[in-house]
Amino acid sequence: MSDAQSRTRWIIGVDVGGTKVAAGFVNEQGEMGEHLRLPMNPRGSAEEGLAAVAAALDELLRRRGAVKSAEFPIGICAPGPLDPRTGTVLNPPNVPCWRDFPLAAEIQRRYGVSVIVDNDANAAALAESLWGAGKGYANVFYTCIGTGIGTGIVLDGRIFHGRTGSAAEGGHVSIDYHGPRCNCGKQGCIEALASGTAIARRAREALAVDAKRGETLLKLAGGEATAIRSEMVARAAREGDVLAQRTLSETMGYLAVWLGNIVDLLEPEVMILGGGVAEMLHPYFAEIQTRMKKWCVNARYAEIPLVAAHYGENSGIAGGAALCCARGL
Repeated sequence: MSDAQSRTRWIIGVDVGGTKVAAGFVNEQGEMGEHLRLPMNPRGSAEEGLAAVAAALDELLRRRGAVKSAEFPIGICAPGPLDPRTGTVLNPPNVPCWRDFPLAAEIQRRYGVSVIVDNDANAAALAESLWGAGKGYANVFYTCIGTGIGTGIVLDGRIFHGRTGSAAEGGHVSIDYHGPRCNCGKQGCIEALASGTAIARRAREALAVDAKRGETLLKLAGGEATAIRSEMVARAAREGDVLAQRTLSETMGYLAVWLGNIVDLLEPEVMILGGGVAEMLHPYFAEIQTRMKKWCVNARYAEIPLVAAHYGENSGIAGGAALCCARGL
């Protein structure tokens, strides 16, 4: 470690996802340091899930040459629903190994440092607000569009948690009550229509009806419709595949409806789109905003910037660190 690094105050951010645990050092300016990613089995036991988090932290500390009781505070992003006041993970659909699991208390007991746990999208929204694409804005709406869709709301520089800490589940706002059933149990959630998983599913369904218009897409998938992923849809659309282009256009339509509702409800100063699907759709942000006109009562919707997130795949690590910074840890 260099002299400059040794003088810098570092925080550990941890991102628990459906298949992995990522952990890394972040400084008070939001700059990333050493970071890593290890696999996690979300369908094992609660102890196995905890062991995966501990393995990532142990390896991170080992690489820094630190001991487990080091002075680094730890901020953890985990899928919701959870209780940010107690650091208890309640019942996340994508991490079923944890039910009413006291994650913050377990990590604090093991490492002897301050630990904060919050919803992954909430934390990422805070990181973007402090250091990223939302810096300088007091009221920020953030969404991570990837395998699922998560959202975070920052109002007057603070995460909006709602009454019990379960607010901002924007991915489960339904825009079509006749739509497909979401993993949460509701019908027509934006997650069930415009996430990466949903884009791939809709493309496969369209291929079953009209394979000729999706020849390029099917070729990219090696001739196996079950192998189609959202990134293949984007690539096929760029190559002129009619079915893929139609699937992307439908996705933009769904997002325009949803974001139009967000504007009318919150009127944020900026809307930040992160995650793999958002990155894929970045060239179409202007079109999505244009389509929002049909779905906004607010006539000044176009004054709200629709921008790409600053933090990419490391948004959860940055988010965990942001939680600690916001608490003064």
